[in-house]
Amino acid sequence: MRQPLKLRLLRLLVLIFLLLLTILLLIYREDIRKFSGLGYPGIFIVSLLSNATIILPIPGVLFTSAMGAVFNPFWVAVVAGSGSAFGELTGYAAGFSGQPIVANYQWYEKMRGWVAKYGDFAVLILAIIPNPIFDLTGMAAGAMRMPVWRFFFWCCIGKIIKMLFFAYGGAAMISVIY
Repeated sequence: MRQPLKLRLLRLLVLIFLLLLTILLLIYREDIRKFSGLGYPGIFIVSLLSNATIILPIPGVLFTSAMGAVFNPFWVAVVAGSGSAFGELTGYAAGFSGQPIVANYQWYEKMRGWVAKYGDFAVLILAIIPNPIFDLTGMAAGAMRMPVWRFFFWCCIGKIIKMLFFAYGGAAMISVIY
């Protein structure tokens, strides 16, 4: 079934926007780290932006570890995990808009199969595991039309759990050094 022209154009525009955003975030990644001086709001912004790239991740978990050594690790994890989940919505949007573009990649098909079979649980577990290809999970969820609120909820819970490990790990490393 052929999609209406308006829908194809919308999907193309969203995909172009996401690709441009990824390029800009990669170019300005050093400037993004300056937001850490803003405390918790800065941690949120850095986490959001480091997860807003598609496929080419900016390592936000290292930043979370560093901030866990400076601020309260629990709140660092909550703020960083929430920011990360918001950033992952770009992968979801890419899946919704660019479904035909990623449909032939082996990893995408694997993620799509897991999301199709396990749904919310797959999003939760894959968000907890540190992996640079979580965008494919978001793309699969978007392409399969998983409700965005469900994707975001389980992604957020998983990202917060993951960030707890990194924030407390950073705090523990500093306590060992000093």
